[in-house]
Amino acid sequence: MQVWPPLGLKKFETLSYLPPLTTEQLLAEVNYLLVKGWIPPLEFEVKDGFVYREHDKSPGYYDGRYWTMWKLPMFGGTDPAQVVNEVEEVKKAPPDAFVRFIGFNDKREVQCISFIAYKPAGY
Repeated sequence: MQVWPPLGLKKFETLSYLPPLTTEQLLAEVNYLLVKGWIPPLEFEVKDGFVYREHDKSPGYYDGRYWTMWKLPMFGGTDPAQVVNEVEEVKKAPPDAFVRFIGFNDKREVQCISFIAYKPAGY
């Protein structure tokens, strides 16, 4: 069993301990979101891509939690390839941005899953 070295190797969210997802794996994850009936919005972050504490040291407060949404959520999306193509569009706009998928359940009004779909070089 390996122990993850904590210094200099930041981890981000769900699935971040795995190697980067291939296009096929990303399509499978997005298909899972769509089969569950969740809405797949995309978000991006140019600065850090992870939570940190800069402005307040109180318990429970973290900077970097809120990212910028890419376009509107893909309501009624049924094609995983169309959703994954949007990742390519995000990567072109700010090329050094982190991109994450969210699975949003509109019935319960909760975020069910969130994972990094793309990390810029060096992360």
